[in-house]
Amino acid sequence: MDQIKTGKFIAYLRKQHNLTQEALGEKLGVTNKTVSRWENANYMPDIEMLQLLSKELNVSVNELLAGEFLSDEEFRKKADENVIAVSKASAFSLEERKAYFKKKWRKEHTALFVLLGLLLIAAAVLPFVFDRSWLVGLVPLLALVEYGYQNNQMMAYVEHCLYA
Repeated sequence: MDQIKTGKFIAYLRKQHNLTQEALGEKLGVTNKTVSRWENANYMPDIEMLQLLSKELNVSVNELLAGEFLSDEEFRKKADENVIAVSKASAFSLEERKAYFKKKWRKEHTALFVLLGLLLIAAAVLPFVFDRSWLVGLVPLLALVEYGYQNNQMMAYVEHCLYA
């Protein structure tokens, strides 16, 4: 997969369809600068965009990635090469993906953590206010149970995102 060749091919096809970068961008829901970056090989369109682009320009995704029109014989050969190249370029290890989704889940639930922290502080202080000091022993237990529950929720979310 040659990014420069792909970019030139996108530009060629766009011109063949009498489209400006702006017009193609509007059809795809991106800016003309994004189309320009593809054509200048600054970066590649993502896989969803490749599908839309191939429909709009009447070529296969494989031909877009190859940067040329392909015969049936070439098509099979290039398909294998392109799949391998795309997977190498965009592959994240399982551990990297897990870390990403854990971080995302924690960020999405920050307000909940703050609220739970305030509730635990209140649970630690209130027994002294109401003269029930024996309730203080429940606070670590509550914190442990809540941690287990939240960790379980996070891992369920991560597994769903990884394998869905």
